Amino acid sequence: MRKLIKGVHQFQSTYFKTHREFFEELSKEQHPRILFITCSDSRINPHLITQTEPGELFIIRNVGNIIPPYGAATGGEAAAIEYAIEILDIREIVVCGHSNCGAIQGLFKRQTIGSRLPSLSEWLKYAESTRRVVEENFQNLEGDDLVNAAIEEHVLIQIENLRTYPSVNSKLYRGQLNIHAWVYKIETGGVSVYSTERCNIEAEHEPVDPSTMSPVTH
Repeated sequence: MRKLIKGVHQFQSTYFKTHREFFEELSKEQHPRILFITCSDSRINPHLITQTEPGELFIIRNVGNIIPPYGAATGGEAAAIEYAIEILDIREIVVCGHSNCGAIQGLFKRQTIGSRLPSLSEWLKYAESTRRVVEENFQNLEGDDLVNAAIEEHVLIQIENLRTYPSVNSKLYRGQLNIHAWVYKIETGGVSVYSTERCNIEAEHEPVDPSTMSPVTH
C-alpha cells in the first residue's frame, strides 16, 4: 500500500499538475474510440501496450477475457458492451488475449480446480467452446503448443460471442463497427493480429491455423 499511496502523490504532484486542463476537460465527458476487452492478468496493461491516454479506451477486463454469449450470464460484460456501442458510439472493438494465460490453462483442469475454486470453475464454463474446439481439432498438439492454440482460438470465439449481442450485430450489419482479434506476447512485447476477413466471421467457426497470425508491424 505504501507504494500505491506514494504513486498517487507522485501522480498528483507531477503528471496531473502538468496536465490539469486535460483532466478538467476529461471530467466533463468521455469519448473513447475503442472498446478494449482483455484479461484481468496483472501483467496486462492496455494503456501501456497501446500507448494511449486516459479517455481513449473503454476497457472490459475479466478472467480470461471471456465474453459470454448474449443472455448467458448476468455479469457486467453485457452492460459494458451495450453502453459502449449505444451510448459512446464506439466503432472499434479489440479482443486481446495473451500468452501464458492461466484461465486458458485452467480450461483443461476444470474438474481439479472446481472444489478449491468453484467460482472460477463456474466462470470458465463460458469458455467451454474453446476447450472443445482445441481438443477435437488440435489432437497433434500438447503442452505449451496446445495452450497457445487455445489462446488463439479463444480470442476468435469471443468475437463470435460478441456477434450475438443485438447492438453489436446491428452495427456490424450496417458496416459501422469493426472487431479485431489480438494476442499479446508478454515475453516479447509483440502483438499478433488476425486479418479482417478472419475477424469478421459470418459462417460457423472453423479451427484457425496459428500460422495465419500476423505480428503488428510499424
